[in-house]
Amino acid sequence: MTPNLPEIQITRKLRATRLRLRVEPTQIKLTVPQFCTQHQVQDFLKQSEQWMIETWQKQQEKTGLQDRSLPTEVKLFNLEHPLMIIYQTQKKSFVLDEHNHQLCISDRHPENYLKAFVLAYAKDQLPLYLANISQDIQLPFNLCNIRQPKTRWGSCSAKHDIMLNSALVLFPENIVRYLCVHELAHTRHFDHSPRFWAEVAKHDPAYSSHRKILKNTIMPWWISSN
Repeated sequence: MTPNLPEIQITRKLRATRLRLRVEPTQIKLTVPQFCTQHQVQDFLKQSEQWMIETWQKQQEKTGLQDRSLPTEVKLFNLEHPLMIIYQTQKKSFVLDEHNHQLCISDRHPENYLKAFVLAYAKDQLPLYLANISQDIQLPFNLCNIRQPKTRWGSCSAKHDIMLNSALVLFPENIVRYLCVHELAHTRHFDHSPRFWAEVAKHDPAYSSHRKILKNTIMPWWISSN
């Protein structure tokens, strides 16, 4: 493989139906169907080489541009004022003081505790927000799960269980609403057909610009850290 790229992690999966290549900031992964031969894998990689190089370089540029310092404030989708962040020695990982617009983070592992706060806040707030949007647009769902996936903002299962990415709370409210509308629309159309997008547009006429913002925003490094 070209020296511009890291070693590719190849995983064979019984249920995979096609070769799937994923370029991440720290690695490149290739999912291979069980029946694929080594020759087919090498041919696929050769054909994809230029795309991999360009995508990997873009990922590295994005990562390199990011400031590795920790924020002094954080804006949350449903709060009028940003929270001022104070890093200090304390027993608890984080302490939220909404009245004074302050968030105190333990200085032991501040990036981990800041990420833990985002997850805790999202678990507390996003299911309620989703339920309100569901009621407003008359598209019911079953359960809401809040997680920290690296590659998806949300999902909707065949049982109408909705997963939302905790990092959504760092976006403006209109972007969070779009994602909720998007996943709720899947309860009626379990695909991305024209009918699905028409359903989304009915409840969010500006969905196209909201979708672009969600897709193109570079998240802070501490959200993506392990």
